[in-house]
Amino acid sequence: MCSMRQAFAHDAVLVLASEADIRAPGAAVTVALCGSWDHEPPCPLAPHHSEATRADGEVHLRILFAADPEDEGAVRHRIDTALAGGHLRGPDGATSRWQLRATRHSKVAPEEADHAERLIHA
Repeated sequence: MCSMRQAFAHDAVLVLASEADIRAPGAAVTVALCGSWDHEPPCPLAPHHSEATRADGEVHLRILFAADPEDEGAVRHRIDTALAGGHLRGPDGATSRWQLRATRHSKVAPEEADHAERLIHA
């Protein structure tokens, strides 16, 4: 069976409490897409990768994912819902909290092409 997956990108801007784990929003996305952040590959709905960076008091979260085009909207909705939830309890029992400021569809950047291709075939 030939995969019809395509690569997509999604960006979000968050305000994350200083004591919060910067990885928590990405983990919340993984929970929303996979049911758990600790699971055996492959991701059931959309193989994905998230990267968070701090800039000017905000956290910029970039999510690459691969999905069938007809699932793109559902995947983006799950991402947005997870981030709008604003919190995640980590494996250590500590809860990280954030506020979602903005979210938007994005294009896969040329420098992300190799990574996107790996997600498509994951």
